[in-house]
Amino acid sequence: MVSTYDCTIFELPSIKNRAGNITPVHNGIEVPFDIKRVFYLYDIPGGESRGAHAHKECHQFLIAASGSFEVLLDDGKTKRIIQLNRPYIGLHIPPGIWASEINFSSGSICLVFASQTYNETDYIRDYEDYINFTKDK
Repeated sequence: MVSTYDCTIFELPSIKNRAGNITPVHNGIEVPFDIKRVFYLYDIPGGESRGAHAHKECHQFLIAASGSFEVLLDDGKTKRIIQLNRPYIGLHIPPGIWASEINFSSGSICLVFASQTYNETDYIRDYEDYINFTKDK
């Protein structure tokens, strides 16, 4: 069974320049899977939360492209909170982890790379269903 300790923080390359920095991201290199979908969350009021679901098969990689937020990770037994507040730090969340993005700062942007295209049947949105899912693993 997957645990919250299987969620990994990655430092992405940061190319420094006096005119501004750039961080390149390549499939399967900086991100530990092939990216099939990219989306981002924005205009979230300060202090609000998003997410609160798990995936059966999809890997996700979260970056605070701007501002900051925390990610509450839960494997049904252990909970961890990871703060993301640098645009060159990413968090890999493997399938089977319940994740909630919480405590957004005003104006923050959460950039997400996903290993699969959108598939509603891959989501577990009810926590009790999630606990039952973890028992089957």
